[in-house]
Amino acid sequence: MFSGKTEELIRRLRRAQFANQQIAIFKPTLDKRYSDVEVVSHDFHKLTSTPIQAPSEMLEKVGPEVQVVGIDEAQFFDDSLVEVCQTLANRGVRVIVAGLDTDYLGVPFGPMPRLMAVAEDVQKVHAICVRCGALANHSHRLSKSQDLVLLGEKDIYEPLCRDCFNAARAEEAAK
Repeated sequence: MFSGKTEELIRRLRRAQFANQQIAIFKPTLDKRYSDVEVVSHDFHKLTSTPIQAPSEMLEKVGPEVQVVGIDEAQFFDDSLVEVCQTLANRGVRVIVAGLDTDYLGVPFGPMPRLMAVAEDVQKVHAICVRCGALANHSHRLSKSQDLVLLGEKDIYEPLCRDCFNAARAEEAAK
């Protein structure tokens, strides 16, 4: 979290629009943090999107005119997302996916590992550790909730580097 994933997705989709390419943007219906129907970055840059329950809906909604598909918060979809992305790519559609690769426990999250394995290009973006200033690759949950999916912002998550994440987890285990 807080690494600029959605910001980068929006930037790439806007570039496609500037190049007069037809785009379609999707996000999971459960992500209503900033908007029900827009993909919104933490800096409040936004693009209108189509909220969907299941990845298969993309195949129904992406017509032959669409050249680029953007998907935000991909970790919240099931593994069928991988096949949908492959199907779209095989149709000649450029698919750009943004999502967390690990959950709050540091475990691979949803379809992300399989997507990364079949992607032509993977770019990991990192936040800055709020404790030491190193590159952060973990989203440390501040809440006591153990639900896998818990939407939130800085009130619930903080970006941490590996060392600070492991230290925080050790502190929590000791309590």
